[in-house]
Amino acid sequence: MARIFTPKVVTANALLEGDAVWLTEDNTWTRNIAEAELITDEAHGDLRLLEAQARADEIAGAYLADARPGSSGPEPVHFREAFRTRGPSNYHHGKQAE
Repeated sequence: MARIFTPKVVTANALLEGDAVWLTEDNTWTRNIAEAELITDEAHGDLRLLEAQARADEIAGAYLADARPGSSGPEPVHFREAFRTRGPSNYHHGKQAE
């Protein structure tokens, strides 16, 4: 039995800063998951992931992460992705300083 494709976002880490980033519909990286492109088609998701992985001069470790539509845009499904939206956890800086 074929598995059902669940909505995804393309995520990675910014190469220089290490921040979690998400790919937007207009092909830019954002640090806000709500601005990410929510992918609902498996073939489109595979293509977007390949496009992201080709940008190794900007990001590292691109992958597709499960997401769901929210009132303001995509929202994480799993704890790991929710944790990544809060920024690095090694010391008080970036998103955590706000």
